[in-house]
Amino acid sequence: MANEVKHPEEKSSASHSGHIENRSEQFWQKNSKKIVTALVIVVALIGGYFVYKNYFSNPEELKAAEAMWKAEDYYRNDSARLALNGDQANPGFLRIMSRYSGTKAASLAKFYAGACYIKLGDFNNAIKQLKDYTTDDKLLQVRATGLLGDAYAETGKKNEAIEQYRKAGTIFPDDNFNSPEYLFRAGLLYQDLGKNKEAIEMFKIIKEKYPSSERGAEIDKYLGRLGALN
Repeated sequence: MANEVKHPEEKSSASHSGHIENRSEQFWQKNSKKIVTALVIVVALIGGYFVYKNYFSNPEELKAAEAMWKAEDYYRNDSARLALNGDQANPGFLRIMSRYSGTKAASLAKFYAGACYIKLGDFNNAIKQLKDYTTDDKLLQVRATGLLGDAYAETGKKNEAIEQYRKAGTIFPDDNFNSPEYLFRAGLLYQDLGKNKEAIEMFKIIKEKYPSSERGAEIDKYLGRLGALN
């Protein structure tokens, strides 16, 4: 049988393929340990996430939520000190924040701690707890921002209080109670600072947007005192 003759392009292709295979083999021999190590790390990270999510994070959320009920009960019954510090059998909001850091319950405990400090007259600690508090719950954010305004007002920081009151009055415009209330407080502080133009602005927002609210029903009296009653 005659020897099979390969075309030049077939020889070139075979040679090129062999060269690639050889380079691939060399690359694998040189880097196989690094590649395997990297894959192990990736798998460990993915596995670790699911372990954390299913065996640590969720149970922690459950434990934190269970720990909250007694502190919230104390708060509802105006036992601010017990709600804040807890008792021998139950943690208070401060301990929940520390023990279950990163959970939703710990975040909510931060709001409650600020509210407790206000009830106890410790306004500087209230500011410390509330100034960095954030939540996706608009009603809760309104209350936290308004409480921060109260704390600033109690410490004589009127400009900071006005800033928080104005913010609280605009976070959730559909709130017919809290929004006009905090705008009203901003207006009163503007008056105290002699900024009647800004006070009138706050009172007119209440008159226009919240006429049926408790503050809206009496706002003409305040506008009249400022000579701004139409």
